[in-house]
Amino acid sequence: MPVFDFSNTPDTKTPAVCTYKTFCSSESEASVENPIMIIDASSNELKHHTNGMFTNPIKRTSFEFQTENEKFSADILLIDARFTSLLKWLGENHIKIRLSGKVTAKGYCVYKIREQSFGDGTKLSGQNGFLQYVIGRLLASDAPIEKPADDEEKEENSDAMKLTSIQSITDFLSCTAKTMPENIQVWARRNLAVAKSNEVSPEERRHAQRALSIMLGIQWQNNYFASIDPVEARRILDEELYGMEKVKQRVIETIIQINRTHTLPAYGLLIVGPAGTGKSQVAYAVARILKLPWTTLDMSSIIDPEQLTGSSRVYANAKPGIIMEAFASAGESKLVFIINELDKANEGKGNGNPADVLLTLLDNLGFTDNYMECMIPTDGVYPIATANDKSKISAPIMSRFAIIEIPDYNAEEKKIIFSKFALPKILKRMHMTNDEIEVTEDGLDTIVALCSDTSGIRDVEQIAEHIAANALYNIEVNKVSKVTYDSKRIHELID
Repeated sequence: MPVFDFSNTPDTKTPAVCTYKTFCSSESEASVENPIMIIDASSNELKHHTNGMFTNPIKRTSFEFQTENEKFSADILLIDARFTSLLKWLGENHIKIRLSGKVTAKGYCVYKIREQSFGDGTKLSGQNGFLQYVIGRLLASDAPIEKPADDEEKEENSDAMKLTSIQSITDFLSCTAKTMPENIQVWARRNLAVAKSNEVSPEERRHAQRALSIMLGIQWQNNYFASIDPVEARRILDEELYGMEKVKQRVIETIIQINRTHTLPAYGLLIVGPAGTGKSQVAYAVARILKLPWTTLDMSSIIDPEQLTGSSRVYANAKPGIIMEAFASAGESKLVFIINELDKANEGKGNGNPADVLLTLLDNLGFTDNYMECMIPTDGVYPIATANDKSKISAPIMSRFAIIEIPDYNAEEKKIIFSKFALPKILKRMHMTNDEIEVTEDGLDTIVALCSDTSGIRDVEQIAEHIAANALYNIEVNKVSKVTYDSKRIHELID
């Protein structure tokens, strides 16, 4: 359903420079019902696809149509507030484009804009998919927080565009700056000025340009979360995890809270338990439920806080920290942050404690990277940490999480995990069927006995992998239709 009101369409006969009204939309796809803009269609018969260009806004906010026989102009009546800067950029640079739309009672509803050609061929950033990249980013963004004044100024290959040149960065900011948080807009303008300046060193210009390329590659979104189906969430949890009822209950409670508040809870999850009990799998399941990208941070490999916070640009080899790189890799500001082995975060060997750096990330008040020199919004980040020993985690860190402890699995549970989860998953991956392999009851007892000296289920999964691979070998080489594994055969295979 449309999220805007057409009732304020201006009188297009009024001789004003700006002919349109803006509307706020957060629709991720444009259509006739949710158009990018509406153009007056009262004086000419417009086709589904039409060519032309936007006129420079200092003259009049209209579109100049070019047909085989004539040129004519029509005023823009309404425009999605996210696209006003793009319209201005297209008009000022005389970029020829092709519109796709449909004439309705409201006017010519435009839902697609494609690049056709350039007037003077100098705007290189408009080539190689730049326009579709910008449109894709605008559609994926939220409506501007402040509605622009009326007198202001997902297409193929859009994800492949990288903003690296000064020209593409400049044009991208001209078209999309209003969709970014205000502090990042200010930061981007300042860094762009440095990148273009001849009064600073080449090293400073290089760092500023690199930081801009990283920052502008991230889709900045607000902290609104749409409702999630609890039944579907439970199905995913049951599919990914065996047992863990306390974990599943806590995740479902989180889903219910999101559905009521449409924001993330104040606390993340800390999953504590022996190695191999599936703690990381919980985080992956939550990311799947939330439909968010996920990134991992392994605290066992962090020996210095600077690895997390990045290094200052005063150094020639300066670079962003791991946390900033995670945002850049995800390409958006909403993500599940999986912090592995949190209990090893206090074991830093450098200048300070890496665990202290995590506090600002966990508080969702924003994170500052030394290289970027900008506060990164983190209110769309959901942290899920894992640990083997919670006694090694500091009290300030512990207070930022809801803690769930996972006990080790008993023998009966390991049997079920092997036969109902581990082996079927491996058979599916190897394109094998359940009819091709059989593990007898005494064979299951042997598998569990072989894994009795270790915690978790990693050994169970490894044995399942070994058995499936051996069965596939016998089926393909020895031309048997089915392989049965009893206690004796498993001992021969594993011992």
